Amino acid sequence: MLKISIIKCLSDNYSYLLKDENTNTVGVVDPSEFAAIDKEIKKKYRKLDFILNTHHHADHIGGNLELKEKYNSKIVCSFNDKEIIKNTDINLNDGDIFSFGKTDFRVIHIPGHTLGHVAFYSKNAKVIFSGDTLFSLGCGRIFEGSFEQMFNSIEKIKKLPSDTLIYCGHEYTEKNGEFAVRIDDQNKILKERIKNVKSNIKQGLPSIPVSLKNELDTNIFLRCENEKIKSKLQMHNASKLEVFTKLRNLKDQF
Repeated sequence: MLKISIIKCLSDNYSYLLKDENTNTVGVVDPSEFAAIDKEIKKKYRKLDFILNTHHHADHIGGNLELKEKYNSKIVCSFNDKEIIKNTDINLNDGDIFSFGKTDFRVIHIPGHTLGHVAFYSKNAKVIFSGDTLFSLGCGRIFEGSFEQMFNSIEKIKKLPSDTLIYCGHEYTEKNGEFAVRIDDQNKILKERIKNVKSNIKQGLPSIPVSLKNELDTNIFLRCENEKIKSKLQMHNASKLEVFTKLRNLKDQF
């Protein structure tokens, strides 16, 4: 069984402390900063075996080296990021399996936000750590890759089982919802979800994890074939990629 603790870092980042309870293996996904992660480790486990990085941005690897030094942890990342992320130990390619105790994670290469970006997906635990590629009600900005790469990356995630829980890199859901409802203004499920998200945020609760099923119903970046969305954009005959590109450009200006 995989136990996941959500740790708030910096202004709006999420890091995730993991424990495989069958083997007492402990890890962290995208440690934004040392202090917040170290505090949780000392409180709960007093050890850290692995540091999993989805991509090389500073707000996802900021705690890497101090954590590695203190706990003698191994840093795990994409083979494509091994020259960018310092002192890595395990470099993985698309499709590789990383065994975290009894929990197997499949590495999914999802370029777009960065070229080496990966997700860690466990079929048995029914979770995916999507970093800055797929957000709750949104998707990441495109910095190093292309619109086509980001679109294809999201299409990969869409094909996973619908009960997969998504753990993303930031608390952007409320803002993403404000943008989404302007485009998908007839979506009753989306409007209800936005109400729930605002309630959670008011209470200081995270808006994640969220199921892929919920995202498929409400995330406009996963619904580029939807006729109502295409009509709102006046893109009746456009391809899904063209709709995605338009949406991402509009979101960048929002």
